Amino acid sequence: MSIDNNMVDKKVILRFTSELVEQPIVYQLVKEFNLVPNIIRAEVSPEKKGYLLLGLSGTEANYRRALICLQQQGLQVQSLVEQVSWDEHLCTQCGLCTGVCPSGALYLERPSLEVRFEGEKCVVCNMCIEACPAHAMRLDV
Repeated sequence: MSIDNNMVDKKVILRFTSELVEQPIVYQLVKEFNLVPNIIRAEVSPEKKGYLLLGLSGTEANYRRALICLQQQGLQVQSLVEQVSWDEHLCTQCGLCTGVCPSGALYLERPSLEVRFEGEKCVVCNMCIEACPAHAMRLDV
């Protein structure tokens, strides 16, 4: 099996202008490129500019073709190859990171109120890294 037929699961941020906001981008990824999208986060401003953070699953070849096509349409495409990790031995359980985490990857487990981290939910916004006084959060490249 060649590398182009390998299955991938990657995160990507698509930034779009007001001219592209009404385009069926997610539908196109499914229909034309046979990718399975997971919308992690999306935001559209009143000026109709915005971004879409997606998890995409499919073959490497289809993933590459899709990103090229999106760029040709005028979308700004950023692959997320970075990953945030949590060192629970350094963590002081203060919970500051949970208050700034937009995806819910960091949360306080109830009833113990212990900090927990689910890396697959992380959107690599780096807000937890800035908030953590114990430096228990780090960016892995």
